Amino acid sequence: MTHQLKDGGQVLNVGMLARVEGEGGMHIEIKDRKVVSVKLNIFEPPRFYEGFLRGRKYTEPPDITARICGICPVAYQSASTEAMETICGVTTTAEIQLMRRLLYCGEWIESHSLHIFMLHAPDFLGYDSVLEMAKDHADVVNMALRLKKAGNDVMELVGGRAIHPVNVKVGGFYRMPTLTELEGLKPDLERGLEDALAAVQLVSTFDFPEMEQDYNYVSLRHPDWYPLERGTEIVATSGVRFPVAQVGEHIKEFHVEHSNALHASFDGEKYFVGPLARYSLNFDQLSPRCQEAALKAGLGETCRNPFKSIIVRTVELAYAFEEALRIIDLWTDGHAPSVPVAPRAGEGIGASEAPRGTIWHRYKIDADGVILDAQIVPPTSQNQASIEADLRLAAEQWVDLDDHTLSHRCETAIRNYDPCISCATHFLDLRIKRS
Repeated sequence: MTHQLKDGGQVLNVGMLARVEGEGGMHIEIKDRKVVSVKLNIFEPPRFYEGFLRGRKYTEPPDITARICGICPVAYQSASTEAMETICGVTTTAEIQLMRRLLYCGEWIESHSLHIFMLHAPDFLGYDSVLEMAKDHADVVNMALRLKKAGNDVMELVGGRAIHPVNVKVGGFYRMPTLTELEGLKPDLERGLEDALAAVQLVSTFDFPEMEQDYNYVSLRHPDWYPLERGTEIVATSGVRFPVAQVGEHIKEFHVEHSNALHASFDGEKYFVGPLARYSLNFDQLSPRCQEAALKAGLGETCRNPFKSIIVRTVELAYAFEEALRIIDLWTDGHAPSVPVAPRAGEGIGASEAPRGTIWHRYKIDADGVILDAQIVPPTSQNQASIEADLRLAAEQWVDLDDHTLSHRCETAIRNYDPCISCATHFLDLRIKRS
């Protein structure tokens, strides 16, 4: 809806952007065909999770922080358990790490499937919602539902339930699934892998706007595998790399006037976390099959067009299916579900790769295991400056488009990030002011 202002300018309101997670707003002001202001306004109320954690026991963060998000609870559980185990000087077994990686695969499958097909694909196929898209592409939507269900099934078996898993604890799990139970997942995972590889080619045929940014990509890195549940260091395309324990020395959070969410800088500059960053910094760690699918889809070993993030996510979706099958094939029964963990005073950091980017937690506990301080840094807050930079470039590049088309481009640019603005309400108010 367009409103004429008293000063002759125009404000275009897009009151409901339903395909993002959370509540926020966007203000773009254009004067004399020049973009003079771009602000991502996140106005959802603070949720106080860091405050809730203070005074709680060191064993509680996996269950408390999982409630932050219904889409990526495992990311919060993984980062919090790693931080606590680091503080307490605990090393878990290889089998516990494998099972954590399998649980993370389940989260990636359900989250990436949701975003690719139900939130983002309608932008490229010309529909306002997945329900409208289903009328013409029922086969694609049915495939998406199968893919998401396969991820949910992994979450239910390994995590105890599909949303807010309850089987995760500091030191491991309460219960390990049996080989028989895991093998029951294989038929759907095998079909999901084939569907996901086909989907890589499908989404590569979409019409992508020409737009590239010189992002400073930041991601976890591990010498032996593509980063999901953990990594050994944090790397950036700027060439900076350091152990995860030093992340707080490089990433600083700060307030901005127009947002209730903290922004973040990497060595004082904006940066980008998420699938594009992971892929571009870890292409060599993808499986040969997924590398081949990516190259066949037209991606290089790096990707700087944010609209092509949907292809990268689909490559990662295929990788998650492949990795889940690999872990199940390695599994044998009889492994202890956890290792003992005794508290000791200290401070530690844990990090993992949520579907939408690097997440890290920092905790400080006393000798009795009581949490004295907590810091949780999710990917969307880290990406806010890059989202604003993309919107500025989009508005400048397509300033002559009519308001409806420009709004659609801007909304798609936001959805490129799969922003989890909060985990509660679901709309974004977009305003374009021309004068």
